[in-house]
Amino acid sequence: MGYLLDSVRSLSMTLKNAFRKPTTVHYPAVKRERAERYRNTFALLHDSTGDEACVGCLQCERICPSQVITVIAEKKESPVSGKRRGYAKDFTLDLNACIFCELCVQVCPTDAIVMTRLPEEPGYTREALCLTMDKLYANETGKPLAWGTATKLMEMQDPKRGQPPPEPKAKPAPKPKAEAPKADAPKADAPKADAPKADAPKVDATKPDAPKSDAPEADGT
Repeated sequence: MGYLLDSVRSLSMTLKNAFRKPTTVHYPAVKRERAERYRNTFALLHDSTGDEACVGCLQCERICPSQVITVIAEKKESPVSGKRRGYAKDFTLDLNACIFCELCVQVCPTDAIVMTRLPEEPGYTREALCLTMDKLYANETGKPLAWGTATKLMEMQDPKRGQPPPEPKAKPAPKPKAEAPKADAPKADAPKADAPKADAPKVDATKPDAPKSDAPEADGT
């Protein structure tokens, strides 16, 4: 009896899972939509004017830890703007040794190289895993692109990301204008003290006596 009950319990679990919605699919017959940040292979892009975005700066080649990127740069006249600028004459990326670190995407100054989020079909030769320049530009329109570009990835590494914007500093109060020096009012001349007048010599009002004559006075007649 116990054996029969155990069998029924096992069958009940089997029947329960038989009607459950499956969580897996038969790949590659059925392919699910990949997450935006899923990355698999690479693509080269054009800019908004339709010109090749790669300027041949070789930064992706220098930073690659596996040394799987080879770029031959040249300068020529742009067919769009007519200005002389840098281009990639040849661009090769070998997926045989790629570790998908995405460093080449982060350092690109023009967002020219990105990764795609469509699983790559398996290759049966090493040459099939070598992405030439034509294959990279074909992936731009033939496969959905991953979320990450150099601009977005560098914004994520910004130390100020997520912080509230700083409060605007109060403007300093304007300094009072310096007053022009006032002209000194002319000082009133102090009244000059009158100089003491010299006293005029006093004339003696008394008349001097007339000199007496020495002649004898005549007798009266």
